Amino acid sequence: MKQLVDKLFETNNLSSAEYKELIDNRTPELSEYLFEKARAVRIQNYRHDVYIRGLIEFTNYCKNDCYYCGIRKSNRKAERYRLTKEQILECCSVGYDLGFRTFVLQGGEDGYFTDEKIIDIISSIKAKYPDCAVTLSIGERSYESYKAFFDAGADRYLLRHETANAEHYGKLHPRSLSLGNRKQCLYNLKEIGYQVGCGFMVGSPFQTTDCLVEDLLFIKQLNPHMVGIGPFIPHHDTPFGDKKAGTVELTLFLLGIIRLMLPDVLLPATTALGTIHPKGRELGILAGANVVMPNLSPKSVRHKYMLYDNKICTGDEAAECLYCMKRRMESIGYRITISRGDHKSIR
Repeated sequence: MKQLVDKLFETNNLSSAEYKELIDNRTPELSEYLFEKARAVRIQNYRHDVYIRGLIEFTNYCKNDCYYCGIRKSNRKAERYRLTKEQILECCSVGYDLGFRTFVLQGGEDGYFTDEKIIDIISSIKAKYPDCAVTLSIGERSYESYKAFFDAGADRYLLRHETANAEHYGKLHPRSLSLGNRKQCLYNLKEIGYQVGCGFMVGSPFQTTDCLVEDLLFIKQLNPHMVGIGPFIPHHDTPFGDKKAGTVELTLFLLGIIRLMLPDVLLPATTALGTIHPKGRELGILAGANVVMPNLSPKSVRHKYMLYDNKICTGDEAAECLYCMKRRMESIGYRITISRGDHKSIR
């Protein structure tokens, strides 16, 4: 199997059969070999720098009913909230003073936040913090909406595709949502000029190795600037509340593969990874990741943005989160850097 890792390291590409063989035959020894190669590629492209993004979860209202998500429309037990523009700007102010130079506005697909409201928020952030990047993660919108947000100053857009297999997509989502539209949104975002992020859950219900291979092939084809993957974690108030969580082990292995596939990709060690393992984010960085996303949301609402059970850092202040993250990264020989942390192609 090491020869497949070597081939991926040298060519950044494998066939679908080779990806399947590599995933199905992984061992602890093979994983460590993969991680060594992934670290070498990551250090070559981004040295030992770890980029921080300030996550602002500004609404947990959502019109969608995805079967895995704790803020799905049908979850009557979710405690709903929306941040005002002033609250969002206050989060940015706290974050800026702490050294954050990217703000990620993440929320459910909430019709209250019209294009006009989103444009006003983006414009206000960019006017006050012109040296900062604004990332949006607010789901599927029209080409025109995406273009308007970009023209207002949005730099990046995160839209996880969740799975590249249409049949699997249908098992995770109601019929009102389609993989075709999800993918089209990603292609639209790239065409407009965003730094684009896609991604998927590892170990989601009904996922097979073939599904994972399709995910890797789609990511290679899309060639995004960012890829966000994390283990599936069930939420007790969803139809998947009794399903088994994804594993740290497979998530890390896939992070290593993605780093070799796309050597200069921005690759987060996600909160979900840190939730299912106490050192999940450190392990993610050591598997090839180079981004972490501490939470800047007001402490009063963090426990309400519960996409899955037992999410970490819901009670911390932003400064605590960042201090803890700096210490964690330094313990494994990496360093948090104060910068926008753009993709290499943007420089």
